[in-house]
Amino acid sequence: MRSIDLVLGLPESMQLPVPASVSTAAVVREELLSWQIHEETDVVCFLSLVIGEMDPIQTAVDDLDVVHRSDFTVVDDDTFYIYAEMDVRAVDRRLWSAIDRRAILVPPIVYTDDGTLQLTILGDEEALSRTMNRVPDEITVNVTRVGEHRHSIASLAGRLTHRQFEALTVARDLGYYEVPRKTALSDVASELDCSESAASTLLRKGERTLVNAALGN
Repeated sequence: MRSIDLVLGLPESMQLPVPASVSTAAVVREELLSWQIHEETDVVCFLSLVIGEMDPIQTAVDDLDVVHRSDFTVVDDDTFYIYAEMDVRAVDRRLWSAIDRRAILVPPIVYTDDGTLQLTILGDEEALSRTMNRVPDEITVNVTRVGEHRHSIASLAGRLTHRQFEALTVARDLGYYEVPRKTALSDVASELDCSESAASTLLRKGERTLVNAALGN
């Protein structure tokens, strides 16, 4: 089986409207774990795992006209599940209709705080090629991997704390994991506004969690 990893940049017209009162920093990461579209009612039911601030996100979801029902379940201080039932919008259909009938989306689909959408599509080469050709022109597409499918289906958001996720993201963005390393631990600590010891602990705990996840522990 072959699969392709994509990072999609959605135009504002394809994004859910967010009230001005809700900070864009409220959502760090959302992993869409499962979904089902009811064609007879044009309603999609979905379950997501979110890292972020639950209260402002819940307020924003409650204010969306397209959402008929929602339920929030706390995992820890900054991680929670959302179950929601909402209308399938025309822009949603344009995006998802690009997926070839012989290809499938592999969960989770990841929404990040920079407005991008990360997803994996599985299928034969022809199905993957047709899918790429059908992506609407206004969506930017970055292919990050193509090859045999060996992904493990597992949620990382539920394994990392918000602070660990933030620390790993900062370290990566600053080049801490480049070879050779492009930044020092002190720079990571400065960006996180904490001591070098605290930054090191966050990184080591986060790295341990990711290694255990990769090795199936």
